[in-house]
Amino acid sequence: MLDPDPPFRPVRRRDGYLPLEDLGLIGDGATAALVGLDGSIPWLCLPRFDDEPLLCGLLDHARGGQFALTLDDLRAARQFYEPDTAVLVTELQGPTGLVRITDALALRAGADLSDDAGAGRAELVRCAVVLDGTVRLRAELEPRGGGQARALGSGLEVRALRRPDLRLHLRSNRPLTDLRTVHDLEEGDRLDLVLSWGRIHRHHRFAPEAMLRDTADAWRRWMATCAYAGPQEALVRRSVITLKLCDDWINGSLVAAPTSSLPAPVGGVRNWDYRYTWIRDAAYAVFALRRVGFGEEADAFLGWVLDAFEQSHHPRIMYTLGGAPVPDEIADAELEGYRRSAPVRWGNGAADQRQHDVYGEVLDCADQWLRPGRELQPALWSGLAELAQSAATMWRQPDQGIWEVRGEGRLFTYSAGMCHVALDRAAAIGDRLGLPGPMPRWRAEAEKLRGLILDQSWDETAQCLSEHLDGGGSLDASLLALPLRRVVPPRHPRMAATTAAIAERLSAGDGLVYRYLHERSPDGLPGDEGAFLLCSFWLVDNLVLQGHLERAEDLYASLCARASPLGLLPEQIDPSTGTFIGNFPQAFSHIGIIASGVNLARARAGHTG
Repeated sequence: MLDPDPPFRPVRRRDGYLPLEDLGLIGDGATAALVGLDGSIPWLCLPRFDDEPLLCGLLDHARGGQFALTLDDLRAARQFYEPDTAVLVTELQGPTGLVRITDALALRAGADLSDDAGAGRAELVRCAVVLDGTVRLRAELEPRGGGQARALGSGLEVRALRRPDLRLHLRSNRPLTDLRTVHDLEEGDRLDLVLSWGRIHRHHRFAPEAMLRDTADAWRRWMATCAYAGPQEALVRRSVITLKLCDDWINGSLVAAPTSSLPAPVGGVRNWDYRYTWIRDAAYAVFALRRVGFGEEADAFLGWVLDAFEQSHHPRIMYTLGGAPVPDEIADAELEGYRRSAPVRWGNGAADQRQHDVYGEVLDCADQWLRPGRELQPALWSGLAELAQSAATMWRQPDQGIWEVRGEGRLFTYSAGMCHVALDRAAAIGDRLGLPGPMPRWRAEAEKLRGLILDQSWDETAQCLSEHLDGGGSLDASLLALPLRRVVPPRHPRMAATTAAIAERLSAGDGLVYRYLHERSPDGLPGDEGAFLLCSFWLVDNLVLQGHLERAEDLYASLCARASPLGLLPEQIDPSTGTFIGNFPQAFSHIGIIASGVNLARARAGHTG
């Protein structure tokens, strides 16, 4: 549970790894790093989210590399964020003293985070100050594959052996003779470290405290726009920042998670690289951000996705942050994987899958973007109309669905529902703006799809809608999204029955929900998985829309209580232990916190739309 003033607790490891619950996220809109409760940084990709990691001890504690700043005799620790910022504080307690480490990926002085522009300085700032007693602080920078250093100006020029393309410079307020140093410090003493890449900073002013202040100020200016007032306000605000940390501020794209290959579950093979932009995930994210006052991110995403579609000549389900095809999926045999959960994967083999929901995701974003009265250029309308035309026919063809099954394609109900969204929103845009196009035909096709979903996917024996248009009774929690996208009415008897069936038959206990049951819905992969957090938030939203407000509030509170003390959530929860599994932090889960909070607040205020 989010705790702005957490108690100290022992640092624990399993198989040599910190639990995901004991990791914090920092970022600068170009990349992100994970900071451990022990003061280590076991994950940092440079210079971009989807580049090869400089530090990936997260995926191999012995060989992956890390940037350690810790006490050898560490007894207990705690972490918290400076309010409304991505500046992270870690306090380490030893037998003779207490040290506070403040970490950030630095932002430029005066940076405006609502701008569609880069704000990062390409610098990692680590400032340690002794609060009490004396400590022996160990600093160790160990890139994956090893590193070499030579004296340069006020610090060290660092050569990462696997990454000769990077120009790294490590500066400090204390002498550095090597990449491993030990510092005996007393109360009030400081150790400041700044790791730079992209340019050499040997002649630049060394002002880490000012860099931290500038970074915190930039975050707080941006968060002043947040327009949320509802349940779990502190956690919702933290989730807004977490989504922004997954956002590529220059391009307008957004990673599904800033990590790769964190297993779901531990010991399984469902380990995927999430450092790319899924059209679906990003669309949900910008919709959630727009509802709490951050429209600029939504506008930037629509421009990015339409450019990406134009470059690829047909819609893909995911792209690199720059809009290029995602690299082929490869296994990295050198790394053992988080808690020995091999394989570690780079790239993503689902990138070329057929998933028909992309048409609806883009047209829904476009509809939102245009509602305030923005102008629509003819070329942009031509591209949107082409997507609607494709949706009108493609729903009849099998695809891999929202969950990217790696088995045989089917006619997924969710995919058909999102084709309905594409047609419905295209017709609405065309009518509202008086644009050329077959709006009556699109609207008729959309209504036909709504009827097919309610009729053909209904299974009378199971008394629920099915995950496939041909029925069969197999459940899929993605059906909970249909009312949220206005495909079917939330109180339609068949949707209400489906909601109840999912809550009962896909339950993982204590309010958690599985995406589907593997024995009923084979996905082409061995093993099971944990409970998928976004699906539980969708259940909250359906309960709200169906008038079960107290049940929805109780479920929402229980889900929010699962957040880490820093307010972060993973992709999935292991129902047997309650531990975090899957890539972390997961944008989808934080989207759920924001969207469900907004829906609950609106319901309590008497809004039904």
